[in-house]
Amino acid sequence: MQRPWLLPGLCFLLSLPGAMTQKSKDSCSCPQHASCVNSTACTCNPGYTSSSGQKLFTFPLETCDDVDECAPPVSMDCGPNAQCHNLEGTFECRCMAGFELASGGVQFKYSKENTCHKTNSSKTAQGHQQLQEIVNKFESLLANQTLWRREDKQELASTASSFLQDVESSVLEAALKTPRRKIQEAFNRTMAVATQTVGDKCSEERKVFTLDVHMNSMQVHCDDVIEEDAQGPSAIAFISYSSLGHILNETFFEETEMLQPTSLDFQEKMEEDEPLYLNSQIVSAALGSSSGRRGSYLPGFVTLTLQHVKKNPRSRRTLCVYWAATGAGGHWDTAGCFLVSVNGSHTVCNSTHLSSFAVLMALTNLVCCWLQLDQGFIWGFLGPVCVIVSVNLVFFISVLWILKRKLSSLNSEVSTIQNTRMLTLKATAQVFILGCTWILGVLQVGPAARVMAYLFTIVNSLQGVFLFLVYCLLSQQVRKQYQKWFTDITKPKSESETYVLSSKSGRDTKTSTAETK
Repeated sequence: MQRPWLLPGLCFLLSLPGAMTQKSKDSCSCPQHASCVNSTACTCNPGYTSSSGQKLFTFPLETCDDVDECAPPVSMDCGPNAQCHNLEGTFECRCMAGFELASGGVQFKYSKENTCHKTNSSKTAQGHQQLQEIVNKFESLLANQTLWRREDKQELASTASSFLQDVESSVLEAALKTPRRKIQEAFNRTMAVATQTVGDKCSEERKVFTLDVHMNSMQVHCDDVIEEDAQGPSAIAFISYSSLGHILNETFFEETEMLQPTSLDFQEKMEEDEPLYLNSQIVSAALGSSSGRRGSYLPGFVTLTLQHVKKNPRSRRTLCVYWAATGAGGHWDTAGCFLVSVNGSHTVCNSTHLSSFAVLMALTNLVCCWLQLDQGFIWGFLGPVCVIVSVNLVFFISVLWILKRKLSSLNSEVSTIQNTRMLTLKATAQVFILGCTWILGVLQVGPAARVMAYLFTIVNSLQGVFLFLVYCLLSQQVRKQYQKWFTDITKPKSESETYVLSSKSGRDTKTSTAETK
């Protein structure tokens, strides 16, 4: 899952503190999902690949992105009646709807472990039909414009909170009615549901449960699902809404004082006028048991991988939020939700409680946004730069041509020729010093963009040093002036010593003359 990189030097350095997670392994400083090799280089962990495609890398801003083993060119084969499901850093195989493993398990790794066979139980089929009816029922409610046409925002939030709670309760109830069917799935145009029932014990092969709907996934530990004194099965449900985001959009977000980090180790406070937008489907994670327990807070946490609505987002801030239902309605909040990682297609979040979740993103600062390749905005910067550089280059070449003719017409006035040549040399050096930075800016395209961004910033910061070298240290006139200045400093000392010696010599001469007389 790679994405193109193109950042101007200044924005690139400003975002450097939050660009990666540092890992102190030996003497390496590797990004997230990477390990140190021989204390000299980094390599991405299995299931990840570097953004540059290199196996070993040392570039400090390299990233390790998830490899989708279920998509080409890998395309893992799970065997008949099974599907591959990509996870963060790995993958798993699962039986398709209507099939189950002979062992009663949920997932397997390779096709040789495939024992998926068709389930013929009429009770199981009835349970799936009931779940599908629930999904169809609530889809019709989502499509009811009268239900969601509320002028009062709090009234709309209250309706949405009741809707989400009713869906979760109905789905869990349907799943617990057919505990034999470990996994059930149902979907239609705007909703998708996946449920899993769990016995009263956690086996080693079922330590972590994973549910997938609409390219979103949820992972929860078995110990967080089953009660300590469980007397019957428990069920977990994962629900995705493809159209609810238009109703419960970013305007329902209320930011608390404690802001979550925008990346793994960097926290940035959002400006008041920074625009937010909802960049994922709204998903719900719910837990229930045959004893009637409806869990909300977990001993551990649930991991959510949410697909972006807009791929490769140019976002400078990402928030994992949950729907906080209140007596007055509800709103999006960040309490208990933590950002784990972000790439071009998905955001991974952890939450200490179950609820409905989404991903909010803040648009990239406009100073950096229009310097991207997307939709050709970069040419709003590169176009004028290329024109200005070209015009100035024409003028410079014309001046050099005139100077050449001038030098050829001069007589043997050596000093005049030397001065003219020196001015030409300085002008040429100044063109490279001041023009090189913009050439580096134009070259910030493709895989070398990050390197050019570094050089762009470094050369820009050293322009004053280069001008000092050309017009001061390399100038004969300036060097003579420095020499005269040092001479003036040491001159008073020399004259004073001469005066003392002269006075002493005069006294000695007078004494000698007196003795002679």
